[in-house]
Amino acid sequence: MTAEIMLVLMGLASSQIFGDNGIEQVEVTPRIEIAEIPSEFSVFRQVGCDKYVNVFGIHFFASPTTPKDKLSHAAGVLAQYLDNDEDGVPDNMLVLSHLVSRNVFIIMPGTEAEMEELEMGLVAEAGYRFGQDLYGEETKPDFLVDGKINAPDGDYYDGALEEILHPITQHGYANAYPEVFGEERGSTLAKCMDAARGGYFEQVPKDGPKSGYPAEAWYHYTDETCDYGCMVTEYIYWALTSILGTQDFPGRHDALKVEWELNTRERVRTGDAAVYELLTDPQYRFPTKAPDGNYKPSAFPVTVVPIISIADED
Repeated sequence: MTAEIMLVLMGLASSQIFGDNGIEQVEVTPRIEIAEIPSEFSVFRQVGCDKYVNVFGIHFFASPTTPKDKLSHAAGVLAQYLDNDEDGVPDNMLVLSHLVSRNVFIIMPGTEAEMEELEMGLVAEAGYRFGQDLYGEETKPDFLVDGKINAPDGDYYDGALEEILHPITQHGYANAYPEVFGEERGSTLAKCMDAARGGYFEQVPKDGPKSGYPAEAWYHYTDETCDYGCMVTEYIYWALTSILGTQDFPGRHDALKVEWELNTRERVRTGDAAVYELLTDPQYRFPTKAPDGNYKPSAFPVTVVPIISIADED
């Protein structure tokens, strides 16, 4: 317990406890504070990170080339995705349990080139296998301010809105509700995606008029390194952020149409009614307001998150 007690004394956001039934639990709070990397995460120091934030039990590690304001912004985006009403309590505890149980982390080098130089094999060997990279250069705190999108053109976007959502859906929702949000053929979400792509494709098709996809497709992702599960991850990102309105600004439709055609809430509602209904179903507690990174919880309660036994995953 020494390391966990140290986290509390440092004012970070989680500590490990055991309930009366002997089940491991973690106490988390909505407080966001940038600190030095705790000793138990020394492998992240070894690969070049020097800053740490714990957000509801999710770990952020940033390198010296990532400014503190961008790290703080990214942490705020995650907090708002998980606590969208900002009452200080995570909205979907089952999803959070799956994220915390997997030690999900976000690593933030300054650039993509820097990321390619990091020895992430050391991180995997240390047992941290469920991570997501987000570059300082793609993190744009000025993109959404006070509900207004500030984008000089259709290509300008805050990468934090995408990259931080990916692990929430991939490691959280997909495991909390595998029959609904699982990233395998047959889940409710995967069926929605198959309809959006004009059919079931394990690999990117080659003979259709829309980047290889059939004419009726409105989602036509072409990255051949992205397998079926990865395609599901990208699909739910496009759909949810379009519903939340962050893809709705001048020039964005033209910038995205080669990959995704339904960039507004209304276009998703009318063009992909099945996924719209799924992602707005209140039982799953998806966010209803776009995160801007300016997380201001109304209270700072302690939330106890049960740790779920995790089977080995690829």
